[in-house]
Formats: sequence, structure tokens, C-alpha cells
Amino acid sequence: MASENVLTLSDETFQKQVLDSTQPVLVDFWAEWCGPCRMLAPTIEKIAAEYQGKVKVGKVDTDANRNTAMKFNISAIPTVILFNKGQIAKKFVGLQPEREFKAALDALTAQ
Repeated sequence: MASENVLTLSDETFQKQVLDSTQPVLVDFWAEWCGPCRMLAPTIEKIAAEYQGKVKVGKVDTDANRNTAMKFNISAIPTVILFNKGQIAKKFVGLQPEREFKAALDALTAQ
């Protein structure tokens, strides 16, 4: 589940919160039953706190928001996508170490 720094995104809010955002947005596509997704959650929370004000961080429950999951061809979870100006800047499939996300975020926010 999302925390105070992590947005809970849905099919209804995705366009406004992510694609129309002026800030980069890191989106974690996950599901309640997914073990690796639960293992990734603390990393997502940590990144959300660390990059607060520079990057928005959100989570999409793929079971509850199938339209968004299908739109971005989510075939395996966890999948984390970094969006910048409504476009996919980087896509991570599977459980990734924190440093991978930070490297992509630092490269994007340094521009």
C-alpha cells in the first residue's frame, strides 16, 4: 500500500497525476499477491521520501487498474516505469536494486 509520499494511482487519475505532470514520475506497477512487489515496496517508499519535491512516486495496483496496466504493456510485475513529460524515460522489469532507480532519477533530475 502507498504511504504519505507515495500516490495511489488508478485508471481514473493516471492521466492527470502522471502523464500531465510537470515533474518526473516513478510508477510502481504491482499487485497484492506478488511477493517480489512486496519486497520492492520499502525501496519505493525510501525513494519517495528521498526525492520528495523533485519526483512524484506512485503505485498502480494492476489487478484493480487493468486499463492502465494494458496501456503500458505490463506483462510481468513488479514493473517500474519512470515517466518524464508524459513519456516513458526508463522501464524496469522485475525486482531491481535501489541504485538502479536512483541512477535513472539522478540522470533525469540533473538535466
